[in-house]
Amino acid sequence: MSKRVLLIEDEPNIIQAIGFILSRDGWTVDSHADGETAMAEIRRRAPDLVILDVMLPNRSGYDILSDLRADPALGAMPVLMLTARGQSRDREQAERIGASRFMTKPFSNTEMLEAVRELVAS
Repeated sequence: MSKRVLLIEDEPNIIQAIGFILSRDGWTVDSHADGETAMAEIRRRAPDLVILDVMLPNRSGYDILSDLRADPALGAMPVLMLTARGQSRDREQAERIGASRFMTKPFSNTEMLEAVRELVAS
């Protein structure tokens, strides 16, 4: 059975790129583009991993990550945070809230694949 990834991202080109990289490696990739309904989608899909963009419409990835970490049923789920802003304070905030890993855009295909494999294996 393939592993499931939920990609919460609103940029179509990023969704397409990550979907291609991971599905080629045997992952099932679902996507969701709205921050406000992201938690409901995480609960509904029950993925093995969430890839979460920081800047989303209606709610930030940081807020979603905080809610996820506070939920006893979902709190241990691995979360890879993505951002176009690679400033150290963005990384520090993500780590403080509980991101499993932090990656800046643009990323290499290899970097994405290695991060996802590592997060699900641990």
